[in-house]
This record gives sequence, C-alpha cells and structure tokens, in this order.
Amino acid sequence: MKKIFIIIIAIYSLSSCSGFFEQQPYGPPSSLTEMTEEEAMQAMYGLYHWQYVEGITGRGVMWYENCSDDFVTGRTNAGGDNIKNFYDIGRSGRDVDETWRFMYQNVRFANDILRELPAATQLTESVRTKLLGHALFFRAFSYLWLAPWYGDNGPNGGLPVITEDIDMEDMDIPRPASVLETYDFVIEEMKKAAGVLPYFDEIPAADRGFVHKTAAWTMIARAALYASAYDAKYFDIVLEYTGKIIETKKHDLVPEYADVFTEKENWSKEYIMSIVSNAIDGSKLPGMSFQNGGFNLYNTWGYFQPTSELRKAFEANDKRLKKTIVMPGDEIQFIGETIVWGFGSHANISSPTGMTFGKYLDPFREKDCVGKSVNPNGNNPTTTLNVPIARYADVLLMRAEALIWKNGEGDEEAVGLINKIRIRAGLPDDSKATKAQLKNERRCEFALEFGVYRHLDLVRWGDAKSIYNRPLHGYTITGTATNPRLTEKQVWRPRTNYNPDIHRVFAIPAQEILKSSNLKQNIGY
Repeated sequence: MKKIFIIIIAIYSLSSCSGFFEQQPYGPPSSLTEMTEEEAMQAMYGLYHWQYVEGITGRGVMWYENCSDDFVTGRTNAGGDNIKNFYDIGRSGRDVDETWRFMYQNVRFANDILRELPAATQLTESVRTKLLGHALFFRAFSYLWLAPWYGDNGPNGGLPVITEDIDMEDMDIPRPASVLETYDFVIEEMKKAAGVLPYFDEIPAADRGFVHKTAAWTMIARAALYASAYDAKYFDIVLEYTGKIIETKKHDLVPEYADVFTEKENWSKEYIMSIVSNAIDGSKLPGMSFQNGGFNLYNTWGYFQPTSELRKAFEANDKRLKKTIVMPGDEIQFIGETIVWGFGSHANISSPTGMTFGKYLDPFREKDCVGKSVNPNGNNPTTTLNVPIARYADVLLMRAEALIWKNGEGDEEAVGLINKIRIRAGLPDDSKATKAQLKNERRCEFALEFGVYRHLDLVRWGDAKSIYNRPLHGYTITGTATNPRLTEKQVWRPRTNYNPDIHRVFAIPAQEILKSSNLKQNIGY
C-alpha cells in the first residue's frame, strides 16, 4: 500500500514492498476544498500514521497488557514496572503518553476531513467516498483503541467524543457519564464506515492495507464485546456482526497456525486488519519480544517475556505453543544462525523467565534478512511481517463468547466455533463450550497480539483480582540441550494492591489532564 502521511507540514511516503521512507516538506493548500485529488488522497493516507509511532504499535498499550499473567518486563524499565505493579499515576513514560495524544490527533485529522468534505465538490465521487469511509473508520477506531483502558460505566465515565460539529476552540469538553456512550458512538460510526467501504477482495493489490467493510464490522463486534461487561444486551450486537462476517465467506482460518505469522500470509483469508510493515518502517513489536541485544546478531530489545503461567495454559500437543513460546532446548534460526535456546554459546539469555516469544521471529530467519525482511537499523526493528490487529480467529471466538454468556455453557454453535480453533491447533474437537475453555482459547490463540488483550479480558470477566494476587513464574535452566531440566522460580511478586474499583482502568496521562479544564483524572490516581 503506497502511503503518504501529512503531519502538520510534512508528507511521509512509504511503499509497501521494498519502498523508501522519506520526509519531504509540504505546504499549502491545507484545506481539503483546495486540494487536488492526489493531495486529498495524501490527506487520507495520513490517517494511517499512528501505525508507525513507536509509542503506539511498538510498546504503547502493551505496557498495560504487560499487567496480565502472560508475560513480565524482560529488562529493566522502571516505568513499565510501575504500570505492571499498579503504581502508575499517569507519568510512567512516553509510550503510553503518546498513545492518547496521537489517537486524539487522529480524531482531529478525521474531523478535519469530515468537516470539509461536503464542500470539496472538485473531487470525484470515488475519492469523496474513500475519504468518508476512512475518516469515519479511523475516528471510531481511535476511540476504541483508548476506551477500554481509560473508561468505565462509573464512576469515571467514558472518553470525550469530539466530532466535526465541535469548533476547535470548544474541543475541551467533559467526559460522558459512561463509556457505553463512547462504545455506542464507535458502533454507529463503524456502521456508517462499513456502508461505504469496499470488501477487502475489492481493493486493488497495490492498496492492500486500506480498511474495508469486514474490518469495520469486526470493530463493531469488539466494541460491543467490551460494552457487554456493563450491559449484556451488547452480546446481540456481537452476534449480529460476527454473523455478517461469517456469512460473507470471505474469511477463513489459515490451515496452519504458525503460517499466520509469516510474510506469505500477510493477506490471507484470516487477515482482517494489520499494522502494515516492512524493512523500512512499521510495527516494532517483532523486535521487542526477543533476546535483549539479539546475541550480538541484531539489536532486538527483550522487553516482554512469557511466564510459565502462560506456558501451562497450553494443552499437550497444542501447535500454538511452539510458535508462541521458545522453550529451553528449542532450536530456532536467527539471522542465519542456529540457536539452541538457553544452551551452548547462547546460554546467556536475558529473559528472567528462561523463555522468549517466537511468534514474530519468521522474518529474522535468513542470514541475509537484515535490509531485506528486517530493518537494517536495530533501533527501528521493523520487519516485513504485518502485525495483526484483528484476524478471523477473533471473530469466531468473540461469537463463541457471546453465545456462551447469552445462552449458557454447552451452546451447540459455540462448540463448533471453538472446535474450529482447536482443530487448527492440533487438539481434539472435544469442546464443551464452557466459560473456562473460552477464556483459555483466547489466551492461547492471541498471546502478544494487538487488539485482543488478556488484561482487558481478565478485567471484564472479573478475574483480575484473584489472578493478580498470585506470583508469576519462570524457569531456572539446567541439564543439557537434549535433556533440559527446568526448575520453576518466582519472577514477579503478587500484586496484592490491585483494586478492581480503581485499577479496572488506568490513569489518563497526567500531561493531558494538565492541558485540559474539563478532563477529569480517573478516581484513585
């Protein structure tokens, strides 16, 4: 997808395959009504800029997900540790600070397009429709990216919803009484976006990565799933829109789970929405979850490392385990070198748990990958692998959850949906469609993926307090590569200070509170 991002007075240009990422000056015309069609399309591409901001799709809300029992901070980071231990008061670092700021900038950018579009009569209907669909989608998406982390149904409320009808000088508005108002806005706006967006298979290959109809429907289902924690009526919306996606028959599961996280499947039928990435820019998450310093082969960062609690969630023979977690004694290829994890010349591993994530390692396999499938700059460790935000497996499990919570455990359709996920994982099709099984399937299927977060799941299910009151573990490694011996050890103490009345949401970045007259900090922070 060729993209040009307009950020204040600059255009950022990126081609999707081998492309070049460069900055060029850009001046007037600044109004959509004065732009040529090419310039108007460039304005639309600017709505994708958030995907390339390190504080959003590198770490960002992954610091909040790091609160879950799936992984721990893999290297010293005081701000990240404060978040994980629920000591944060909105001052723990630029990663999460940037997320709020950039998402509201995207809202403003979308509002500018929507405000000026009716008068931009010099544009063809095709271009106007693209601009409309994208602006509606990304305005709603920006609120959805933030709302589950910061909003509730009381006492804090939702997120300020700013539309194109609000004048610039009046943008500092109070929070709505409930986050349900924010979710309702997201749902309605995504419906409008879906009404004008094409299906993915109707988008030219050169424009792959543009949002589309089933992506909007998926975000409706996701918003409704979060809203269902406060009002069960939203399960009906989850069922309606997951049903619409399934009925199109345009999506399916990739037959092998491991193949989902390979470049060749970037645009598979499982794809719904991803952070389009390449060896020039994109999501930095692939370079953040491996060995710190990459054994002097490449500058990976080692931030998020899996726990033995996550390891034990996988059933015997679950194919997802080997793709998700690299265990002591596992053999992997990294920058052309065979690494036996935890042994031999690579025994000195940085992970405090003795394990690492393998989900995004495929682009790092070949000896000549740096500069081809991996960014040559280790301070910007992007790859040619598109990092998923939503895939078809999520549609199936959202629908199964709504069926179980609405109709009760053992729901016949939910049994079939979960079995589809299990069969792909190499497990028996013996689903009983219990709540416990649904929870575990989500955990094993989506570990370390944007959009489906275990922490948010634990909070909305009411499980967070009991789980966070337990320590987290990893392994001390002894033995040999062919016979590794693992001794479980505690790597993180219980977070007994977790208070669901406070910590079901996080602190709004303090800098945003200071800039506002109406924005109120979440209670307890």
